[in-house]
Amino acid sequence: MVETDENLMLAVRGGEVSKLGILFDRHHRALFDFFARMTANRTMAEDLVQDVFFRMLKYRTTFRDDSRFKAWMFHIARNARIDYFKKQQPETLLPEEGEHALQSSSPLPGHGLEREQQTVLLECAMFQLPPEKREVLVLSRYQEMKYEQIAEVMGCEVGTVKVRVHRALNELRDIYLKLSSEKLPCNAKKSVNNLRVM
Repeated sequence: MVETDENLMLAVRGGEVSKLGILFDRHHRALFDFFARMTANRTMAEDLVQDVFFRMLKYRTTFRDDSRFKAWMFHIARNARIDYFKKQQPETLLPEEGEHALQSSSPLPGHGLEREQQTVLLECAMFQLPPEKREVLVLSRYQEMKYEQIAEVMGCEVGTVKVRVHRALNELRDIYLKLSSEKLPCNAKKSVNNLRVM
């Protein structure tokens, strides 16, 4: 029988620290994807994943019997990213043209270039959003978290999350439409270092 994430973390909290390895295997890709979409930097994303699991071990006693593991993990991830940027001078985060985090493959060769251009445009638009708006979209759309879980991660009401997602989507749409009307919408030379899920 497969142990739940919650039971594994309770075991870690109780001293069976080797169980953290199972949680790492299950969740490091999702964390990497979250950080990659938030930072546009593969190395930084990898470092932050390691930091999250270090913090999970360090703060394991804060995991309560009624905690939901995924929400608890992303709460730690959110704090790790915020702490990282407090120490670093934030850069303008824009994917470099031709390189993007989402490696898409189309079964229809005629649509491949168009789909790739749309993906690059969407990523450029995402990185023009303020971090708090980008974060709520990454959690809801890419991590497929329910609003209740996001509310737990962010420490706010579910209604607040719904409003934030709605506003972020509207702003993303406006940025995307603006970029799609420009000739070279994403000409910033900031590399995303071929971001892919580990």
